[in-house]
Amino acid sequence: MAVGTALLEQVLNGLTIGMVYVLLAAGLSIIFGVMDVINFAHGEFFALGAYFAFALAVGAGPGGFWIALLVAPLLIAVLGAGVERFTIRPLYGRNPLYHILLTFGLVLIFKDLIDLIWGTQPRQIARPDVLSGTVELFGFGYAVYSYFVIAVGAVIALGTWLALTKTRYGLVIRAGSMDRDMVRYLGIDIDRYYTVVFAFGAALAAVGGIVLAGRQSVSPGMGDLVIIPAFIIVVLGGLGSFRGAVVGGLAVGVIQTLMRSFVPALEGLAVFLLMILVLLVRPQGLFGNPEWGSHGDEGKLLTAGGHGVLTPELRRWLGIGVVAALAVLPLALGLVGQSYYVNTLLVNILVWALFALSLDFVMGYAGLVSLGHVLFYGVGAYASVLVLIHLVPSLFLALAVGICLSVVVAWVVGHLSIRVAGVYFAMITLGFAELFHSAVFKFEFTGGDNGLFGIDPVYGLASGPEVGSVEIIGGVELYYYVVLVLVVGSYLLARQLMRAPFGSVLQSIRESEQRTEFIGYDVTAYKRRAFVVSGGLASLAGGLAAVSTGGVAPSFLAWIKSGEVIVMTILGGMGTLYGPMLGAGVFFVAKEALLGFTEQWQGVLGVLFVLFVIFVPRGLVSLPGVLAARFGGRTRGPDVVADDDVEVTD
Repeated sequence: MAVGTALLEQVLNGLTIGMVYVLLAAGLSIIFGVMDVINFAHGEFFALGAYFAFALAVGAGPGGFWIALLVAPLLIAVLGAGVERFTIRPLYGRNPLYHILLTFGLVLIFKDLIDLIWGTQPRQIARPDVLSGTVELFGFGYAVYSYFVIAVGAVIALGTWLALTKTRYGLVIRAGSMDRDMVRYLGIDIDRYYTVVFAFGAALAAVGGIVLAGRQSVSPGMGDLVIIPAFIIVVLGGLGSFRGAVVGGLAVGVIQTLMRSFVPALEGLAVFLLMILVLLVRPQGLFGNPEWGSHGDEGKLLTAGGHGVLTPELRRWLGIGVVAALAVLPLALGLVGQSYYVNTLLVNILVWALFALSLDFVMGYAGLVSLGHVLFYGVGAYASVLVLIHLVPSLFLALAVGICLSVVVAWVVGHLSIRVAGVYFAMITLGFAELFHSAVFKFEFTGGDNGLFGIDPVYGLASGPEVGSVEIIGGVELYYYVVLVLVVGSYLLARQLMRAPFGSVLQSIRESEQRTEFIGYDVTAYKRRAFVVSGGLASLAGGLAAVSTGGVAPSFLAWIKSGEVIVMTILGGMGTLYGPMLGAGVFFVAKEALLGFTEQWQGVLGVLFVLFVIFVPRGLVSLPGVLAARFGGRTRGPDVVADDDVEVTD
């Protein structure tokens, strides 16, 4: 009887959390199903709903909770409508993956706004007395508030389904999801409906945040904690399937709770394994896409290749000049007593430049957007540190082992993931990365929560040159030069591969996969090879980062790092190899500069990134060409883009 009672209690706990997931995932799924928008900022609407509710509840007195439950979602809906109108609407007609990039920038903005307004300390929302205590049914007692959460979620889910299937608004929305142009021809302003859909989805997320806030504290990181499970739910049920969001939300809530209680070793792993399995067996999800259609106008990823006013010769000399400046900079910093920046900033820039280069290899040239690229970065970091601690104190051997291991992992992940395409490929790579991220917490040899630290960055390196008894280049500077040589060598290798027939085939795949396959190339094999090379380069970046910081921790595998490297790649200009490396440099220099003025540097960078995604989607390297075309007329010539965005070359 005791076992049955414990099981019933955990199932109810799972349904309570599951209903929160339903509210979150339903809004996410509706937005994608209707608008083809993958909204990474959805978790921040969830958190903002909880914070708005906290502010209203504190100011409204005894009935504050009920006022907050009604008013906060409306405020979030207004915010969501503004976000759709001014940031997302300009991207309609582009590849849906640009929505991921833009909403990631919004995540940075909203996170810093929360910290700025409410601080970093957890907050509490007082429950009404009527929702306190427990209810006894057949000798089983359970919290009134949990029953309330289940009831609220069920009522809202049912009401949403009725609104989508039984009303005129629902009819127009469903028609627009299938063929938006046809709806426009009928004289209906479908864009206005899209604003309503996005606002409604944001309001659903806010309700989820509010009811969860009544059960636990409100904290700045609560959006991060739910967004990955929400995406898992949406993918499990089927992107755009409202029914799938409901079933998936309840299932994930129950599975997570049961695993936590009865099989804690599988907590955090079971759900990711389930998502990967479903995507491999049924890529469209458990329920496919029954409620919504497909627009079929995904558009292309915009690359910066060939865009600009600089000739290849001038770019080559600029590159040589940048490398020469990077070689001299540590010596100059040492002379003015600022050698601190060598390891803290310059090495960081080079490492992330290499990481961005690795992503550009598959995203900019093969059109594969990997949201889980941090997996290879983390594998390289952990493998290198483990070799240095347990095998031999050789930096180069440790990096080589990390690369070899990551190449194997990349081949396996690529072999499985490349079966699916587009958004599904992005999500399955994210699933593999999160699976590994959860796994490193479970094993003793990875150091668990604490990670592995205590290694020396000069392992296997000789001492620097000396003049008399004075060492000209110390260990830190020597390590910097090793990193510089490896990064420049990796770039030259990648450039050579892209200039070879292999690179030409990859670019052909990016432009038209069907046409490339038609002329006889094994598209899947080429994608897998590119993915393997990319994984090896990312592993080298991870190994260098771990040695530089003296160790590795689970934070090396946080999904936010995949988002950051995508930001750098787009910021610089993907499809150029050097553009993403430039983006990494600008990102960290801007961060360092902003840190001196404000703690909200992420928000400022988020604003800049949103502006770049909207107005300069080809990145910094295309900016001279954009300005020349804008202010210098319709210039025609090598590497110049005309106003109609048609590339013209010799």
